[in-house]
Amino acid sequence: MAQTNISIRIDEDVKKEAETLFAKLGLTLSAATNVFYRQAVRVQGIPFPISAVEPSKKNNAGGLLLREALKEAQEQAIINGTSEMSLDEINDIIAEVRRENRVQQ
Repeated sequence: MAQTNISIRIDEDVKKEAETLFAKLGLTLSAATNVFYRQAVRVQGIPFPISAVEPSKKNNAGGLLLREALKEAQEQAIINGTSEMSLDEINDIIAEVRRENRVQQ
């Protein structure tokens, strides 16, 4: 397969951080870029979610929703006479909150 060169502009600090990360993963910056392009072609789109919400705010909102859902479930369990929730019940709540977060994005 023929190879070609590309040139991109990127913030110097981001490049250094990316090189450090990729080195830990055993990749060069070039190899990691190739992984990105190959995955983009495979999925026919950007291979990760893109959102207008800042990640820290999005994660915090998801965390708040999860805490609220678990607190509500715990209160309901006490009302129903069961003070503890099973792991399956907890996992069901987590899955439901994650589904809701995906729909809102």
